Amino acid sequence: MSGAPISDSASSALFTDFYSLTMAQGYWKKNINHRAIFEMFFRRQPFDGGFTIFAGLGTMIEKLQSFSFSESDIEYLRGLGGFEEAFLDYLRGFHFSGSLLAFDEGTAAFPLEPLVRVDGGLIECQIIEGMLLNTINFQSLIATKAARVWLASGKGSIMEFGLRRAQGYDGAMSASRAAYIGGAAGTSNTLAGKQFGIPVLGTMAHSWVMAFPTEEEAFRAYAELYPSRTIFLIDTYNTLKSGVLNAIKVGKELISAGENFGVRLDSGDIQYLSGEVRRILDEAGLNRATITVSNDLDESIIEALVAKGAPVNTWGVGTRMVTGATEAAFTGVYKLAARENAEGTLIPVIKFSDNPEKTTTPGIKQVWRLKDSQDKAVADVLCLDDPHNPDLIEEGKRYAFWHPSADYRHFYHETGEKAEPLLKPWLENGKLISPLPSLAEIRARTEENLESLDSTYKRLLNPHVYKVSVSSRLRDLKLELIKNYLGDL
Repeated sequence: MSGAPISDSASSALFTDFYSLTMAQGYWKKNINHRAIFEMFFRRQPFDGGFTIFAGLGTMIEKLQSFSFSESDIEYLRGLGGFEEAFLDYLRGFHFSGSLLAFDEGTAAFPLEPLVRVDGGLIECQIIEGMLLNTINFQSLIATKAARVWLASGKGSIMEFGLRRAQGYDGAMSASRAAYIGGAAGTSNTLAGKQFGIPVLGTMAHSWVMAFPTEEEAFRAYAELYPSRTIFLIDTYNTLKSGVLNAIKVGKELISAGENFGVRLDSGDIQYLSGEVRRILDEAGLNRATITVSNDLDESIIEALVAKGAPVNTWGVGTRMVTGATEAAFTGVYKLAARENAEGTLIPVIKFSDNPEKTTTPGIKQVWRLKDSQDKAVADVLCLDDPHNPDLIEEGKRYAFWHPSADYRHFYHETGEKAEPLLKPWLENGKLISPLPSLAEIRARTEENLESLDSTYKRLLNPHVYKVSVSSRLRDLKLELIKNYLGDL
């Protein structure tokens, strides 16, 4: 399953910024609906990290294919005033009929490179902006967070259970999907399990233990109900003096019946308690019993616990994974890169800024990933993708590649065995031309992409900056447009 639209309202084309509709009416009234190329990219890595995991494409494409204005949507717009009746009639027939290229979901991505390229009429490209950014930005943020957590655990077992702390229904569903892409083994969100095919996981709450006369009775009742998947929550009263001891009593009964069990810690000093619990279990001959921990965990805490040798089998991560925690939002933007002129030719355009990092890179582009003989990613290069005269990266040749924002910084690289184009076609004339991969396939791609990155890009503290460069032709085009713009001032 690639992931169906997250809620019924997601197919409404009202899910856009209001200025997109006011501009759309202006374009329509001025008879401006020429071909346009928009690109979605981001400006900085979230969490001060060294990589991003691109996510949300499947959800966005499925929304896009049903993105339209219902009669109630038209009535709402009519009631706002300011929209002409003939324009509202135009919106009645609105659907996306353009083309879309994008990275594969699960691909490691880096600032300033186009992750999505939209090619269509100016009006339709403008109307879909808000939905596209909303979907890609949030899921990429959470997939990246989950990947950081997974790497910090030593590629261990991560359980996502952030439903109750997620930002609403859409936030919870999107977060479960994205967290699975990023490396979570499963989710507590049962609806996400059904809708996306994600394994559902769960143990018991403290209320279960408190609902019985004694802790031992609570554990025994649960074991009788779910003998093949019993995990005892042992910190309701006293972890070491009652919880683990009662778990051992009931757990031995399970083992006698041919089953196994685990325990969960949800409070206290996780390093100390997990070590003590492991020692007590092992001394009781229960070295196969597992330990799951939770309690506001994130990648930094998990990395520290792993470094100290905490004997944890599964990490339960909720709030700080599904909300982004220290990072409120992903910095993805959607900018015009080329437009058709009066002669029907596509011409590059640029947004100029006094801040060099906010000046866009003009033109229709492809992103090439350069890899060495060990299949490790070396650099990404933005090249012109003019169908009549494309910038091709040929293997075995030496090239100069330039920093996207600083025209004097560059490096030379002789391409090795592999130069892979990352932008791939997904929609043509509004129709899906490639089947969307399953979530399991996307998750596997995430793991493969992370494996292709050197460890220096994946460390939590002060990660190495991955090279994103532009070709000489693209650099020359950008400098030419900047010069032309400054010459007019």
